Amino acid sequence: MPAPTLRKLTGVFLRIGNTTFGGGLPTIAALQRELVEQRDWLSLEDYALAFSLSRVTPGTNVIAFCAAAGARIRGWSGALAGVLSETAPSAILAVLLTQGYETWRTNAWVMAGVGGTIAAVAAMMWASIWYIVKPHFKGVSSSFRSLVIALGAFVAIWKFGLGPLPVIGIAVVVGLLWKEPEGEKPPLRGIRT
Repeated sequence: MPAPTLRKLTGVFLRIGNTTFGGGLPTIAALQRELVEQRDWLSLEDYALAFSLSRVTPGTNVIAFCAAAGARIRGWSGALAGVLSETAPSAILAVLLTQGYETWRTNAWVMAGVGGTIAAVAAMMWASIWYIVKPHFKGVSSSFRSLVIALGAFVAIWKFGLGPLPVIGIAVVVGLLWKEPEGEKPPLRGIRT
């Protein structure tokens, strides 16, 4: 599929980046649905690469993700469009929401709404994680390998307090040493030959 126009790409980043609440991960999950599944502008592999790189870069991960995804789709102009259309309106909205929260934080109805939002955001984060790891759960040994690496990363962060770089480094070494059997490689969705 040919690359979208810069206007269309900017519109997607503007709409999703400024109407998805809950922080970077829910926004990245919504962008995955739009860019990978609905519009096919980005392959699942390119999405996973942009997501991984955004998680290890300093600063705000969603901005790094928008830059990486925009760059994969339209080059430098796509990266700039992704960053600017996601950040400028969101910054203004964040200031307004913070002021509103400070004004209404003692209201039981408002706090009940905030609690419901937190639950929805947690589910959106798990859905995003599932979309990334699902292709790697094909076959018994591949599923076991993926599960061991995922649980190991979880324990390394939760129990031992390791940061993203050491965890990713360890996962790379484990992945290189514990290769998937040839017949059980996950399908590469979105790659055209």
